Order: sequence, then C-alpha cells, then structure tokens
Amino acid sequence: KNFGKHHPMYINGKQVRAGEGEFEHRSPVDTSIVIGYFQKGTGLHTRKAIAAATEAFKEWGSMDWRKRVAIIRKVADVMSQRQFYLAALITYEVGKNRTEAIAEVNEAVDMFRYYADQMEKNEGYIVPMETVAPGEKSKSVLRPYGAWAVISPFNFPIALAAGMITGALITGNTVVYKPTSEAPLTGLHLYKTLIEGGVPEGVINFVTGPGGPFGAEVAKNPDVAGIAFTGSKDVGMTLYQDFVKSQAYPKPFIAELGSKNPAIVTSKADLSKAAKGVVRSAFGYSGQKCSATSRVYVERGVKNDFLKFLKEEVSQVKVGDPREKGVFVGPVINQKSVRTWQHSLEQAKKEGAKVVAEKELEEKLPKGYYVKPVVVTGLRENNKLVKNELFVPFVVLEEYKTLDE
Repeated sequence: KNFGKHHPMYINGKQVRAGEGEFEHRSPVDTSIVIGYFQKGTGLHTRKAIAAATEAFKEWGSMDWRKRVAIIRKVADVMSQRQFYLAALITYEVGKNRTEAIAEVNEAVDMFRYYADQMEKNEGYIVPMETVAPGEKSKSVLRPYGAWAVISPFNFPIALAAGMITGALITGNTVVYKPTSEAPLTGLHLYKTLIEGGVPEGVINFVTGPGGPFGAEVAKNPDVAGIAFTGSKDVGMTLYQDFVKSQAYPKPFIAELGSKNPAIVTSKADLSKAAKGVVRSAFGYSGQKCSATSRVYVERGVKNDFLKFLKEEVSQVKVGDPREKGVFVGPVINQKSVRTWQHSLEQAKKEGAKVVAEKELEEKLPKGYYVKPVVVTGLRENNKLVKNELFVPFVVLEEYKTLDE
C-alpha cells in the first residue's frame, strides 16, 4: 500500500517538488511493481539544501555533544522498532534476500550506537593537554567542519548511508543527503527515521534525482565542508578531482570505492570450507558488493578437487525471488547489470574460457533482473574480466604453481 506514491524532497524540513518532474522507480524483484515516483532534483535544489545545512550548522555545531549523542541513540531505537518493515522495503527495492536485508538494518542500528559509544568513551574528544606555564590551561577539542554532502549506493542503502550520515551528525556537522536513484524510498525512510529520532530539520536534508547536477554543485559550492561518497571508482575519482579543483583550499573527501577481491586456495586449505567461503562471498547479494570475491586462485595440485567441492556448493545455492524464504541469490539491480553479466559471459567464452560451475534459474520467476551465478576458468591474467570490477555474480577461477606467483 506504500508503493506507487509520489514523494517530495525535504529541504530545511519543507517538502520540495522539482519543476523538472519525477522519475519512476521499479522493483528489480518484479518490474511490474512501481516502488514510487521521486523528484528530479537539480543543482538549484542542491544549492538550497547546502544553504539550509549551513544555516542549521550554527546551532547544531555548537550544541553540547551529549545532546547529539542522546538524539542519535533515539534514532537507533526508532530504527530498531521498524527493523522488519525496513528490511522488507530493502528486499523489494534493491533485491536483497530476507537474511541480508534484516542484517543490514541491524548493522545500521549498530552503527548509530557505536558512534554514540565512541563519543561517550572519548568524552566528546575533549582532551586536557599539558600546561607549559603557571596559570595556563590547554585542551584539545574536536570541532565540526560544517555542511557535508553524503552520497550513498544501492547495495547497502541504509547501512552505508547511516554510517556516513551519523559520523557527520554526531560530531556536529550537518548533512545534505542524496541516496542513489536505485533506492530512493529506502533513503527517504532513513531521512524520516532521523527526523523522528530528533535530528532537527535543516540539519539533515534529503535530495533525490540524477547524480550529475548534485555532484557538480557540491563539488564547486564553497559552503560544502566535505564530501562522503560510496560508489564506483570512476564516479568517485571524478567527483574527487572536481572537488579538489573547485574549492579554494583542501577539504576532506571520504570515499569507499570498488575492488576486485581474490580468494587464494592453497594445497593446505580445507577445500570444503574454502568452497563454501568462496560461494558465500562471491554470490551473496548477487556479487554486488565491493567486498565480494570475484576471482579465485587455486594451487595447481588441488584445483580439480577444489572444483568438485565448488560445483557442489554452487549446485546447492537457491536462486530466485528474494521475498521467499531460503533464497540466497536474488536479482541484480537493473537492466544495465543484466547486460554486464551477459556481455561478460559472452566475452569470456569468445576468448576461450569454460564455465566450470553455474546454477540455473528457477523456471517460474517474476519478471525481474535475474541472472545465474557462474564461475569460469581459462582467462589470461591481464584480461579485463579478471582485472575490472563487474558487480554481478560472475567469478573467474585460475590456477597457480607457487604463492610467489
């Protein structure tokens, strides 16, 4: 009943609708489900949100740190009470299975409480310093920067956003928050949770829409004190370079980007456990994590034995609708990811690679973005499929002779 609605942005607590219109967002689980309609925010909306955050910083940044900690603890309690609703929303909006979705919400709750614990443990990071002269008193004091831009990804739409936002807020900074356009409703619920927990309007602002206008504005706007970004290497590095070039002096830029993670299986490994670990890491959330295993190097003497265990583990993976109990691998996020998977498999076969493990899709699936988990071998080390992050359930396996190699 909460799907298919039209949602505004929130700037300084006020609902804002864009003259440029809205974009439609559908579920990757079942594309017949319209998650909602969201505003196509522009650079002007971003500028207004930055201005609101800058104004709100005057009071929020000077607030006693204990009050901010109390607010963040309340936010954690509010989210904890809604964990099952939010988990279901994550499943519908980005296709996570039930276990991963509830784990993510709990991770966000833990982050709120962890930051609060750290502030209390370190007494607000106000530290007395040694005196060098009679009558002198010195102390080191943590001071906030100002208004931060926070840009979050689709693969952990609550947890990663919550971590970046909370780190900023609890230390006295204000935030202009832009969620990915693949998970705007989850982002909106995170915003509302923060507001209900007691974060003042204007201290947190919510902007949706294409990333280009938002990124261009936060990179050049002199009132932006820092940027926290999680996403692809290409986008992150472009934003970083624009930020460095446009600002009058160096400002903090925090980025969590992509990777191409290997698993190394030696002859001394427990091959059964190794196979289980590879499958869990490679195909959890359909490989759409910067921490996912996407290449496996196996010592030559145990390659064949390892493959037997790996094939068995892959055959046991349940691929399907993530709303169903027991499903491990759900859909990828969008049609672009489907094309990436298709192109990768076609290119691998064209270059002589062989499929050594795969799990076919169930016959009766909703019309979503489903692809099968696959493991290939036979590609050269300098191949782009071996070197570049793909963000789909596609794993390259190769053998080696020595660990030095």
